[in-house]
Amino acid sequence: MNRGYRAAGLAVAVLLAVLSLVGCRDSRTLSLGDDGKPTIKLMVGGLEKVIYLPAMLTQQLDGFNRAGVHVELLNQPSGANAETALISGDVQGVVGFYDHTIDLQAKDQCITSVVQMANIPGEVIMVGTGKADQIRGSADFRGRKMGITSLGSSTDFLTKALAGKAGVATDEFTPVKVGAGQTFIASLNNGGIDAGMTTDPTVAQLVASGQGKVLYDMRTERGTRDALGGLYPATSLYMSCSVVERYPEVVQQLATALVGTLGWMSQHTPEQIADAMPPSFAGADRALYVASIRDSVGMFNADGRMDPGGAANALTVLSSFSKNVRAHRSMIDLNRTYTSRFVDAAAAAAK
Repeated sequence: MNRGYRAAGLAVAVLLAVLSLVGCRDSRTLSLGDDGKPTIKLMVGGLEKVIYLPAMLTQQLDGFNRAGVHVELLNQPSGANAETALISGDVQGVVGFYDHTIDLQAKDQCITSVVQMANIPGEVIMVGTGKADQIRGSADFRGRKMGITSLGSSTDFLTKALAGKAGVATDEFTPVKVGAGQTFIASLNNGGIDAGMTTDPTVAQLVASGQGKVLYDMRTERGTRDALGGLYPATSLYMSCSVVERYPEVVQQLATALVGTLGWMSQHTPEQIADAMPPSFAGADRALYVASIRDSVGMFNADGRMDPGGAANALTVLSSFSKNVRAHRSMIDLNRTYTSRFVDAAAAAAK
C-alpha cells in the first residue's frame, strides 16, 4: 500500500513539473524584468539577412528599451521553424514573412502581422554562373535542384509560385534545404543545387565573386510585380491573435519601436545603417555589406503599413500551389492576418 501511495505521489509530482514547464512556455503570459518592463522573445528568420535588418537595428538603436519593453532576439534561419516556435509558445513573436499568417489560418491557426515592414520579398533567384545559359527562366526549373532555406519556408512558397507561373508542377523539380550565407554558396558551387532563392548579403557575395547571376530580382517593386503579378508583403512582425488581444499595450510598444526604426532608415544612408549594426554583420568586407544594404533597403516601408492589394495577391499566389490554402481560400479572412492599428497609433503619437 505504501508503495502504491509513493508511486501515486511520484506521478502527481511529475505531472505538476510538466504543467509548470508548459506554463513557462505559454506565450500568453509575459514575464517582467526587475524594472517592471515586459520581456518579449522574438524569433527572427535570419538575423544576418538584410531583409530582417530592422529587428537588430531597433535593438542597436535602443528602440525597444526606449519604447518600454525588453526584447530578446533569437536567430532561426528558417521561417518555417520560427513559425513552429511561435505556435509552440517558445516565443511571443516572429520577424518573418507575412505569408505564414495566411498559410497558418488555412491550418486553423490565428496569426496576425502587427507591423508590415516590407510589401515586397527582397528575395532573389540566383543561378550558378556555369548554368546561367541553361536556366533562363522559371520554365527551366523543371528537373533542377532548387535551393531554399527549408521546406515550408517563404523561399519554398515563392519558388513553387514562380515555377507554377511557367507551368512547372511542384513535383517536377527538387527543393533542397540549403539555408543561407555560406551553406547556400557552397551548395551552388559544389552542384548541390542548380539555382536557388536567397537574400542579401548572400546575393552581393555571389555577384561580387562572379559565382552567381541574378535570375529574378524581387528586391524592387517592379521586379516583384514582374515575377509575381503584384506586390507580395514580406518582412513583418507577426504574433498570435491571443497575445495581441491580451497584451495590446505591449504590442503597441513593439510597433512604436519598429516604426521608429523604419522612419530612421528612410532618413539615413546605407553607410550610416551599416555603422549602426554590429560589426560582425559586415565581417571583413564592410564595402560589400554596405552594397548589400543599398541594393535591398528600398524594399522597406517607412510607416509599417500593409498594402491591402499586396495581401490579396499573396493569397492568390499561395492558392496557386498550396492545396491547403486553395481548399480553404473561401474561409480565409485577410483582415485577420494583419492589422494597422498599432502602426497608425505609433504614427499619430510621433506627430
